[in-house]
Amino acid sequence: MKSDIEIARSIRMKKITEVAEETGIPQDMLEQYGHYMAKVPESLMDEEKIGKHRLILVTAITATKAGIGKTTVSVGLALGLNRIGKKAIVALREPSLGPCFGLKGGAAGGGYAQIMPMDKINLHFTGDFHAVTSAHNMIAALLDNYLYQHQSEGFALKEILWKRVLDVNDRSLRDIVEGLGPRTNGITRQTGFDITPASELMAILCLSSGLDDMRRRIENIILGVTFDDKPFTVKDLGVAGAITVLLKDAIHPNLVQTTEGTPAFVHGGPFANIAHGCNSLIATKMAMTFGEYTVTEAGFGADLGAEKFFNIKCRKSGLKPDLTVLVASLRGLKMHGFVPEDKIDAPDPEGLRRGFANLDRHIRNLQAFGQTVVVCFNRYSSDTEEEIDIVREHCAQAGVGFAVNNAFCEGGKGAEELARLVVETVENHPSGPLSYTYEDDQSIESKIECIAKNIYHAGSVSIGKKARDKIRKVNEMGLSHLPVCIAKTQYSFSQDSAKYGAPEGFNFSIKDIVINAGAEMIVAIAGDIIRMPGLPKNPQALHIDIVDGEIEGLS
Repeated sequence: MKSDIEIARSIRMKKITEVAEETGIPQDMLEQYGHYMAKVPESLMDEEKIGKHRLILVTAITATKAGIGKTTVSVGLALGLNRIGKKAIVALREPSLGPCFGLKGGAAGGGYAQIMPMDKINLHFTGDFHAVTSAHNMIAALLDNYLYQHQSEGFALKEILWKRVLDVNDRSLRDIVEGLGPRTNGITRQTGFDITPASELMAILCLSSGLDDMRRRIENIILGVTFDDKPFTVKDLGVAGAITVLLKDAIHPNLVQTTEGTPAFVHGGPFANIAHGCNSLIATKMAMTFGEYTVTEAGFGADLGAEKFFNIKCRKSGLKPDLTVLVASLRGLKMHGFVPEDKIDAPDPEGLRRGFANLDRHIRNLQAFGQTVVVCFNRYSSDTEEEIDIVREHCAQAGVGFAVNNAFCEGGKGAEELARLVVETVENHPSGPLSYTYEDDQSIESKIECIAKNIYHAGSVSIGKKARDKIRKVNEMGLSHLPVCIAKTQYSFSQDSAKYGAPEGFNFSIKDIVINAGAEMIVAIAGDIIRMPGLPKNPQALHIDIVDGEIEGLS
């Protein structure tokens, strides 16, 4: 089969003005980025239409290095819904350059279920990531300058909480010393970099309801703590307006298209293992304004992306999915059944059945949120009908809907079965009211414990001294009502990436806390998770090139 980028190049795209016209978006409201991409102003959101819309969440079993295919399913479902006569729009996160050139590759779907133009979306796109990076580092530069210029007046911070960011996987930048050299080079101190998707500004971009709300949130960003234990914020720095200016275009969602010319909003890019893992609230609401069905995703697995989608995004926005689609694959299930990676393409019914423990836990977790769940089996070329039937029978015994998705090879046609199941389920058995994992008035420690024990099935929770000190600051600042965003490995329910399947009874340890007062959430760092990834021995960059003027190697 052709590569993703070869398939993308073989498809004749519609002009973005045509996509907008078919969607009902006024062409004169578009800010075009070439012929095939455009920003749509947030002012076009219509809350009355949003309230009458069907929202479908796509999430997945626990991620594996063999892949699950959640984005391919999300795009494919939108294609399938349109093929059976429903006006569907997909809303997705933007890819990050770090994974694109690192281990994971791009994030625009795959095969004949992609968003396009895939090369531009996977690379610089409309500049949103660059805007977030620039705005974040502008705050860092202005803070350093403030400390430098006011040190003679006796001003200093006891603790500086704001690092810099870069949208590149670069382990050498995790811990650095800045300000070396003569005194005029600034104040010497130890600091470091996170990757741009972990930036609090990225979370603010994705959780803001509009430009005014974004400015309010930016003002509330806590940059450090004074010697009298008071928070020092962007508002105290006096630059909230300047930072908002840098993000004034980035807040508008990006309109692109699928491989079959249907509309897609792609906006914002927080990772689910180190941030809250959802595309922007504005993009989701924009899709809900102009379609009958909106398909959005939360990843990596449901224990990360879906949990945060409900407990953070839905809690603060009032959104409620009508249905959740849980994506699984034979490869993924076998890896969770402890089948060696080099043998997952071979038939192994017993290994497959062992992997159902992971699938079942995700189903139960999602149902605990009040969600109706259907399982989407994402088909790979090596899959056999016999093993697919084993998964189908298991889902029937579990009382959840099941459909095979073959959109990777067949586009919308290969997702019609899933689309019909989704429509039938939404019309006859939609999700009930949302039930959250914890209440706003619980302590931060209690919220962490609720997630660890109820979602991950940990036996105990330990919070290190550094994290406890930060929680004390959270309480002193009056921020304990905020939701918790757990940062942990995507490869396991636990904090140990090697523990596949459905581990339970383990100790879940929190080593640090990041206070995101502007994004209005508290990030709890679990285990050895790092907010600046490194590159693998053989990064994807080795395969990316330009040949005869065409980009090769993007996936």
